[in-house]
Amino acid sequence: MIEEVRVWAEEGFPITKLTEAAGVNRSLYYYHSGDNEEWDSKGKRGRPRPGFSKTSSGKIVPDEQIEEFLMEAIEGECAIYGVKNLTQYLKDNHELVINHKKVHRLCKELGILLPQRPLTSKYPRRLVKNRVVTGPNQLWQLDIKYGSIEGSERFFFVACAIDVFDRCVVGYYKGPRCKAMDITGMLKEAIVRRNLQIPEEDGHCIIIRTDNGPQFVSNHFGEFCENNRIFHERIPPRSPNYNAYIESFFSLLERHVFRRYRFEYFEEAYYRIDEYMEFYNHRRYHGSLGRMSPAKFHEKYKDIGFPPDMTISL
Repeated sequence: MIEEVRVWAEEGFPITKLTEAAGVNRSLYYYHSGDNEEWDSKGKRGRPRPGFSKTSSGKIVPDEQIEEFLMEAIEGECAIYGVKNLTQYLKDNHELVINHKKVHRLCKELGILLPQRPLTSKYPRRLVKNRVVTGPNQLWQLDIKYGSIEGSERFFFVACAIDVFDRCVVGYYKGPRCKAMDITGMLKEAIVRRNLQIPEEDGHCIIIRTDNGPQFVSNHFGEFCENNRIFHERIPPRSPNYNAYIESFFSLLERHVFRRYRFEYFEEAYYRIDEYMEFYNHRRYHGSLGRMSPAKFHEKYKDIGFPPDMTISL
């Protein structure tokens, strides 16, 4: 019976409801669940980490989002660096109910504790520049959004890359986790799908713009960009206007999918996301694209550059 509960729990169903329906004590489920066991220095089982914190208003924020808040803090305001100061920063700026012990753990996992290795990455940080885009596959904007499974306190993540010229979502990843390797795998497929050629000499095949999330400042992501001749630039902390196109797309995804449906398991969420991505790319009209869908606009203008009377400066 415990094994059956575990299988359904992996599908996204609430553990509390599953154990009640099966007549199994919830603590017994955790006792037999090896994935959720934690051991302290004395060898005793501890309470499973919830993987999230709450705001003062009760909103659930996953640890992955808190890690991004921490990276933005140390990138933008070095004076607040330090576990206790970072804890207060999270409370003041993001209204999180969190203690310094959890902040210490998250900082340790990110490798940003003092004393520590230098913050300077092996791959240098490049700030955004003002650019004029004259065709597809010149500049992609990339970001991550999270959603939740109803009543289960479990999360899923969506990472999307959008072409700022034709507004196509060139690639996206969805899953219960979102690490650097998940994003680079998605980008590899997008590069092949868009038939981008890696230059043999100096230069780059495309510019990718992101925020300062831990996935994007990792050595894995930096190595991927270097090997594929991708120019990776990062926006300043708390400056989402520099990533306006992907932020605008995520507002649509929030309105038409995340607010419209209440997901009871992961597969339902993934199905709705796939459904919306297909609609957005192939059937949704854009006023800025001459009332064409992104895919139709791409096919019409991919070889001739800008249509008449259209410029994109950012």
